[in-house]
Amino acid sequence: MQMTRLLDAQGLEISHEGHRTRLKWHRLRKQFADPLFSAEVMAEGFAAGASMELDLRVRADGGFVVLHDKELEGETTGHGAVAEKSGSDLSDIRMQEGDRPLILSEDLAAMMQSTHPAALLQFDMKDGYEAIGARGVAHLAAHFRDIAASVIVSGDSLDLIVAVKEKLPHLLRGIDPTNKLYDIRMANGWKAVETELRADLSGPTEPDTIYLHWPLILDAANAGLDMIALCRDEGKRVDAWTFTLKDPEAGFSEAEWRNFSALMALKPDQITTDEAPATERAWHQRI
Repeated sequence: MQMTRLLDAQGLEISHEGHRTRLKWHRLRKQFADPLFSAEVMAEGFAAGASMELDLRVRADGGFVVLHDKELEGETTGHGAVAEKSGSDLSDIRMQEGDRPLILSEDLAAMMQSTHPAALLQFDMKDGYEAIGARGVAHLAAHFRDIAASVIVSGDSLDLIVAVKEKLPHLLRGIDPTNKLYDIRMANGWKAVETELRADLSGPTEPDTIYLHWPLILDAANAGLDMIALCRDEGKRVDAWTFTLKDPEAGFSEAEWRNFSALMALKPDQITTDEAPATERAWHQRI
């Protein structure tokens, strides 16, 4: 029975002490060897009921494209700032990996008409409200109001998430205060971090999920602050990002196991990873 579990690892979730932790496929990668932002992997995830994440960058015409970087050079065959390009400008540009076309928000909406009911796709907005504005939010509303898939819109721009709430109240929302909390910890310590996090949880974004860097979660726990419990007490879910095995074939190194098992003991709702099936297999080999 144990062998079957190991072979059948889909990279969807890990159960531990009665708690389910979903494994989220970072940048549409089921494994690190997959090409960045793969439409094929996304389709597989939709069929399997996976939790997945992609990044969105605003275009010059108010729409979006699935990319992480501000500039086209790193991820694509194009040049220049993404925000200066329209959808038509991007049509002949390809991803560096695999010579694939870019995924525009219009394409994305079409891909999401039919999905497994458990599937969840995170739109991680890489631009703030100043760049996206009312026009970009209206574009999201026009294309994603009636999709079948479950979507959660996240970002570190609280103004943007509030704007999305007002225009698309039925979509889940997430916030990532990680960078701000690191700065506060350096300046004022953990008590100030707790105060700021509590304020965010009760703030106008009304978030479903809080995205936190996993080393920040462990550092806080070592200092006596259980950030996951604090969030869960307020009815919020926590995603710990991004834990990726250095050697997926070998499984956990001793240091990785110490950190991952400490993280699992805190019972996050989700862990972001570039190696979801390998992480699930490695977990079952250890317990």
